[in-house]
Amino acid sequence: MATLRLPRLPQLPAALQTVRCDPAALYRVSGHATGEPYFGRANTYRFDDPHPQAAARFGTCYLGTSLAVALAETLLHDRKPIHNRFVIELAVIQARFVIRFAGKPLIVADLTGAALRQLGGHAGLSGTSSYQTTKAWSAAIHAHPDAVDGMLYMSRHKNDETALVLFHRAAPKLAMKSATPLSVHPDFGQVATLLGIRSAWH
Repeated sequence: MATLRLPRLPQLPAALQTVRCDPAALYRVSGHATGEPYFGRANTYRFDDPHPQAAARFGTCYLGTSLAVALAETLLHDRKPIHNRFVIELAVIQARFVIRFAGKPLIVADLTGAALRQLGGHAGLSGTSSYQTTKAWSAAIHAHPDAVDGMLYMSRHKNDETALVLFHRAAPKLAMKSATPLSVHPDFGQVATLLGIRSAWH
């Protein structure tokens, strides 16, 4: 199968197109009820810093603009459906928390729709399974003089909604407000039905 290739990252404009995001509108599904938001430096995920030296990397934190996006991008990330359903062990669900935040408005680069196209990008930025180019985009936008807090992009695993990656410099702008066990979250049942998630109690 041919690898989807993105165009080379163009020269970025003097001013990026940005959007404001309220931390209270964001969701993160985590295996920890403390220590959030967590900014990783593992150079593992789509928009992580590719710097060869771990100590020199900027941290990244991934969030969804809905619980459905946060679940699709974490719990379903590496799973394949069986008869249009995702069967997930009860213990896995019980080990996850829905993290909500409070804080100051975040200013993030808009990597969706016309804004992305004007930068020379396309849907492959959030759709490709190869991260070499996407990490280069992240590093370039992180280095831009606008010093944005992160990037807004289309979710790969729920591609009708958006997700965010925040750079570590955004950490002072948001704080964890609550950590609710996923299994008792009031919206989990509805979202699980939407995404086709089934567990041991179904």
